Formats: sequence, C-alpha cells, structure tokens
Amino acid sequence: MTAKKKTTKLDFKIGENVVYPSHGVGRVVSVDEEEIAGAKLELYVIVFEKEKMTLRVPTAKSKSVGMRKLSDTDIIERALKTLKGRARVKRTMWSRRAQEYEAKINSGDLIAISEVVRDLFRSDRQPEQSYSERQLYEQALDRMAREVAAGKKVDEASAVAEIEAILEKNAVKAEKEKEEKEQAAEAAEAAEAAA
Repeated sequence: MTAKKKTTKLDFKIGENVVYPSHGVGRVVSVDEEEIAGAKLELYVIVFEKEKMTLRVPTAKSKSVGMRKLSDTDIIERALKTLKGRARVKRTMWSRRAQEYEAKINSGDLIAISEVVRDLFRSDRQPEQSYSERQLYEQALDRMAREVAAGKKVDEASAVAEIEAILEKNAVKAEKEKEEKEQAAEAAEAAEAAA
C-alpha cells in the first residue's frame, strides 16, 4: 500500500532536519504515497527520535501547517542574543501567561521560543519556580537546544550548556545592576537627609 514515489517538486529532502511547530526538530526519513479515503496523498514521513514518534504530513500541506527548514546561523545568533535581554514578565495571571508561553513554544519560531527561555529562566540565586513554570521552561529550552544543536552541528548537551551559560551570565549582570541601583538610591537618600 505504501510506495515511494516522487511526483512533484518537494520543499524538503529525505534526510533533512525540519522543524514542525508543535513537535520541534525532526528528520524527513521518506516521502511516501498512500491512498487515504480513496485519494492518493504524497506524505513526508518525519521521525522525532527523542519522542520516539513518527509523523506523516501531506507534502501539499507542509507549509500551511508551519513546517519549515532549520533556522540559519543568523536566526540562531539572534535567538542567542535574545537570551541576553531583560526578562519581560507581565503582571497578568499565571494561567494567561502560561497560555502565551505555550503558544510561543508551539509556534515553532526560534526567536519566540528563546523569549520564553529567557523569561522563565531562574538562576540558583533567584526564587524557586512553580512546577508549571519549570515544565514550560524545560519544554522551551529543549526545543531551542535541539534546533541550535542541529543548526550548529553540535550535540544537544553542548547547546544546552551554551544557552544556560548565556542565561547565567545575564542573571549575574542583572543582579549586579540591581545592586548598583539600590546603592545609588541609598546614597541619594543619605545625601538628601544630610542636606
């Protein structure tokens, strides 16, 4: 029933790593033609090794579902630079923020995912995260690390180490800036009181 056949110009090649928005990085292992409900469909067969999952995506629908090639080095560098920015945590209810984070993670957009990683990161010196915050952070970190690793052709552990090193350095810098502001405010108060 499954026959390998190439009929149209394909957007993705067999053996190529691709990003599927709601699952992250997978590899196209074949392009199959199957008959479904009486219609012949050409399908990308994508394997997600880590999840032990196989996904079949109609070749004609691949773009509309958001499937894309891996980010190029410029986008990867922009995503890593995003981690150096100041965390933007809105003062809305956690359930609302969690939905927004989940939407960013499932968008498949590496920059949006890096924003989630940045916003949910907690260094050892910061307050503990809730379980759901930690879960979302780890999901975003995993998605980002897998794409960075595939794009830079390094292993996933190296990508995680690079991302966490950037985050930790940024947290130390932010802490130092906060201390300096507090010291400046105290000095201004002391000068005002003495005047």
